[in-house]
Amino acid sequence: MSQTTPNHTQTVSGWAAHDNSGKISPFTFKRRENGEEDVTIEILYCGMCHTDLHYAKNDWGITMYPVVPGHEITGLITKVGSNVTGFKVGDRVGIGCLAASCLECEFCKNSEENYCDQIQFTYNGIFWDGSITYGGYSNMIVANHRFVVRVPENLPMDAAAPLLCAGITVFSPMKDNNMLNSPGKKLGVVGLGGLGHVAVKFGKAFGLHVTVISTSPSKEKEAKSRLGADGFIVSTDLKQMQAERRSLDFIIDTVSANHSLGPVLELLKVNGTLVLVGAPEKPLELPSFPLIFGKRSVKGSMTGGMKETQEMMDLCGKHNITCDIEIITPDEINDAMNRLAKSDVQYRFVIDIAGKSNGALN
Repeated sequence: MSQTTPNHTQTVSGWAAHDNSGKISPFTFKRRENGEEDVTIEILYCGMCHTDLHYAKNDWGITMYPVVPGHEITGLITKVGSNVTGFKVGDRVGIGCLAASCLECEFCKNSEENYCDQIQFTYNGIFWDGSITYGGYSNMIVANHRFVVRVPENLPMDAAAPLLCAGITVFSPMKDNNMLNSPGKKLGVVGLGGLGHVAVKFGKAFGLHVTVISTSPSKEKEAKSRLGADGFIVSTDLKQMQAERRSLDFIIDTVSANHSLGPVLELLKVNGTLVLVGAPEKPLELPSFPLIFGKRSVKGSMTGGMKETQEMMDLCGKHNITCDIEIITPDEINDAMNRLAKSDVQYRFVIDIAGKSNGALN
């Protein structure tokens, strides 16, 4: 394991955290030459995921400093390897969380690379050549073509960027649980942040009855009027929670703060499923009675495979689904990180890496 190899000859400008203070500062580093199976991408935009904050501060104890975050990347292809047939120079593309996998296991062969035992991430991972991966807080990236997707022509590149993580993270469990072709089914979304607001948009696009579950009564107006949610439950209001018992078919829990799953499970119908996509730092409280007496299931889900990610992007193009974003410049990253820690964003920060944006809000 090393930061570079002799093949890393391209000088790149980026932004990195160097210690657990989490402070992001300009950082110059090297990327590999474009290989036969690679594409080189000029990065235009990069979304800011809560995971970026965790890695910058080493909250999970696995950060390899310096770390260049960013796995919600959109840009334009500038170079194509000799063995790459699916992309050409100038294509609008995106990169999500995945940089490499073994390509040989049952999951890789089934287009579920995200569950490969040897999966390596877009940043803070170890690539096939032994080098440490650096993410999208930078002006260019070299990627194996297998882990690149097309961005539909009708989607703006800035508001499409968070779909590469937030979008696929909620899309995958919805597809896995047959919610894409079940109009009229009742979907619950716990948390109205970067992931939650996209889950609401997907739910409405697929004809579901969508209820947002939140600790913040103030979010009801935005959930209904801005995003089109059909219902809203304040999770700290016991009367509201009791009134909605056994009302939902499927719940996506996007919250990364510690919370008990018991009250949420009671909202599910018999045989209902709760899927966790948030990653709290401490183990969650999971009482057995709501599971036993409701024949309910609790599952987890992590991003999605590459075929599924392209399917998600194509459906977003068809339904004109994008993320609600706030554009920032690279010199505003630290302020945005501080606001992200307080959930002070609607609903995703996106860094204008290449200085192409004309406005601050979308």
